[in-house]
Amino acid sequence: MAKIALTIAGSDSGGGAGIQADLKAMSALGVYGASVITAITAQNTQAVTAVHGVPLDVVTAQIDAVLSDLDVGAIKIGMLATPEIITCVADGLSGYKGPVVLDPVMIAKSGDALLAEEAVATLRDVLLPRATLLTPNLPEAACLLDAPVSSHHDEMIAQGKALCDLGASAVLVKGGHAEGEICHDLLIAGDDILGEYSAPRRNTKNTHGTGCTLSSSVAAGLAKGLALPEAVREAHEYLQGAIAVADDLKIGHGHGPVHHFHRVWPA
Repeated sequence: MAKIALTIAGSDSGGGAGIQADLKAMSALGVYGASVITAITAQNTQAVTAVHGVPLDVVTAQIDAVLSDLDVGAIKIGMLATPEIITCVADGLSGYKGPVVLDPVMIAKSGDALLAEEAVATLRDVLLPRATLLTPNLPEAACLLDAPVSSHHDEMIAQGKALCDLGASAVLVKGGHAEGEICHDLLIAGDDILGEYSAPRRNTKNTHGTGCTLSSSVAAGLAKGLALPEAVREAHEYLQGAIAVADDLKIGHGHGPVHHFHRVWPA
């Protein structure tokens, strides 16, 4: 039987991030992807020009429809936009016992806000404790902690541990916003560092959807039964391959997407 993962996130009309990126990544990694759409964005590689939140009863109905019929092995949560949608999703998952990967989506690659300022506290208090894995980049980790953005390795570790103290079972602190030729991601659970995943920093502007792709890839690995460090390692290697050939896609005129199907067809 096919392994199934569910993505709960916003739709990206440009196809590079959000629900679209999640389903592409899950498919590329051999997992059947189901979806719950929380918001519709008018978005391309250059800007987000409109956001429409899906009515709460429709979000709930989507969650109920999927979980009542499909054997979902893992869930990825992305863009939630408002406190009301965050609470709605938390309530909808109250009976789900499987792993949950929470990507605290706040800002699009274009710089446009995807999470209302007043929703940060709700995300931290209501959903973060439900997360098997939280996947913040450095600005997102700082925002959740109301702290300065970490500037070095030890601060990344400290903020990862602080986020675990808030209730997340594990945190993958992503170092893409840091300086240096090598990018380091740290997997932290409580006081333990479960893994460090490093890759050369690539000189490309085509990184739209990297956070969505990584978190949904981890969810795909968990749905296949991989242990968390192995799921993160598989996701990290897959994403690095997708970034390496992103320039070949030539999609749009701004921050283009990574190549989700780089293992299947060349750009």
